[in-house]
Amino acid sequence: MPESTKLYRKRIIPEECILLKDDKILYQDEHIIVTGWHTLKPRKDLHHGYSCYFLKEGYKVSKFYREDNSLLYWYCDIVEYDYQQDTDTYIITDLLVDVIVYPDGFVKVVDVDELVTALDDKLISEDTLKKSLVNLNSLLEIIYTGDFDRLKSHIEKLCN
Repeated sequence: MPESTKLYRKRIIPEECILLKDDKILYQDEHIIVTGWHTLKPRKDLHHGYSCYFLKEGYKVSKFYREDNSLLYWYCDIVEYDYQQDTDTYIITDLLVDVIVYPDGFVKVVDVDELVTALDDKLISEDTLKKSLVNLNSLLEIIYTGDFDRLKSHIEKLCN
């Protein structure tokens, strides 16, 4: 695991790009990056968690914990990344739409409307909108066919 790898979280709405300087890379290969982290801004419900970036698939699966270390839920971001080899830097862009998987198995898709807003405001291209929806569909197929444990396993084997 290279010590020099840097991760940035880039958001479209609101527009920001933040170095995740306190995230700890727990595992990394050419397909995934697994990190452990604490919230950037204190929240009453969310305290810390783990994330697995699926670089080729275009999503990030995160396990969110409360301060008492109980599971809040699994949070899945649809993303794209840009890797800059000369600086060993990943810029992970959040493509707005997300999926929440609650401990009881309930699945909720959120922020689909932000895709439309971003397209209308010319913050994303039509191709980016399509990529986001295709990646969302791929993730939902994994969840609905009962294969979500495969994605969760990358975090579970490192963090339990």
